[in-house]
Amino acid sequence: MLNVHNLNYSSSRTLLFQRFSVIFTDILFVYAVHECCKCIGGKKVGKELTEKPKFILSVLLLWNFGLLIVDHIHFQYNGFLFGLMLLSIARLFQKRHMEGAFLFAVLLHFKHIYLYVAPAYGVYLLRSYCFTANKSDGSIRWNSFSFVRVISLGLVVFLVSALSLGPFLALNQLPQVFSRLFPFKRGLCHAYWAPNFWALYNALDKVLSVIGLKLKFLDPNKIPKASMTSGLVQQFQHTVLPSVTPLATLICTLIAILPSIFCLWFKPQGPRGFLRCLILCALSSFMFGWHVHEKAILLAILPMSLLSVGKAGDASVFLILTTTGHYSLFPLLFTAPELPIKILLMLLFTIYSISSLKTLFRKEKPLFNWMETFYLLGLGPLEVCCEFVFPLTSWKLKYPFIPLLLTSVYCAVGITYAWFKLYVSVLIDPPVVKTKKQ
Repeated sequence: MLNVHNLNYSSSRTLLFQRFSVIFTDILFVYAVHECCKCIGGKKVGKELTEKPKFILSVLLLWNFGLLIVDHIHFQYNGFLFGLMLLSIARLFQKRHMEGAFLFAVLLHFKHIYLYVAPAYGVYLLRSYCFTANKSDGSIRWNSFSFVRVISLGLVVFLVSALSLGPFLALNQLPQVFSRLFPFKRGLCHAYWAPNFWALYNALDKVLSVIGLKLKFLDPNKIPKASMTSGLVQQFQHTVLPSVTPLATLICTLIAILPSIFCLWFKPQGPRGFLRCLILCALSSFMFGWHVHEKAILLAILPMSLLSVGKAGDASVFLILTTTGHYSLFPLLFTAPELPIKILLMLLFTIYSISSLKTLFRKEKPLFNWMETFYLLGLGPLEVCCEFVFPLTSWKLKYPFIPLLLTSVYCAVGITYAWFKLYVSVLIDPPVVKTKKQ
């Protein structure tokens, strides 16, 4: 299995090990969901078990469509990792800050994509744990800063980092590790564009280049040879719009997350405020990050489930983000036998999500306006067009990238809208004024 020249390696025992190890490690995810349900309250309606917020939240997490197909069909160990993340969040809700920090440090060394949400953890722990008292208006009492707590947090992070990176440091292999953790030579986008801001940017550049060639504003001989629709993982140059560098994506990401960080510091809303900031950090990094994978949308979808049972506005954002984000994962399962599986599984999860949250908030205004409803219903015709109509056309051989491009761009619109809608709610919500006693 480890011989890189053996391209046709196949072993039923390896397959069984991979499948059963994913199932076994999901035990941690189940435990984390149990802990989250204990500390995440919600709107209390109905006497039926199926109408209780904790039951709905359990189903939204345990039967999450995206996590199911990514781990158990596409094959990865995200359930175990998200279990660590949700358990860390639960510990912060329970005011067990040191445990939460330890779990997140461990998670970060398992998979570095969780750097996306590290700013939310850092600011929240500094604001809520290292400062031990607030003024009556909710602002920080600066003389309450605890050096002991800062040192304790630093020691936890240092010990976990030393245990994880120590062997590589001893063998002088850290440069090799970091070169693989941050592969900037792979290009702005993955082979299939993640549905983010850069997908819209790439699509606009493609449209402008086609118009420019038709109107003879562009010289065909000067068009970059490395095409962003070639399906290859490589660096490429944009034709009309300015090409994007890793530094530019970093700056855009930092600008995007700063407002949520400021709100977490200056407009504290307790653990729920931290959770909102975490989701916005994950979404902002997904929107503007370098070489983002489509699977990274789960980093926002799963934590957003925790908020969805608390307020109708959050439920609306969750449903738009989840439905669009899950549909954007469809290209991961591209074989014919997987087509009915992914369609039926997503329909099952989506119908349950919408119906259960509508029941939970039935006494409030509708979760969707007409524009949002129209957009979500548009996913149906898009799927029919990409999977059934396009393969029958003459464009299939000449423009094979069109279904992926349409999927990416359409989903990017919905995810961008959900990100913007959540950001607006965070910015306009008033702070929770509560005096914290030393």
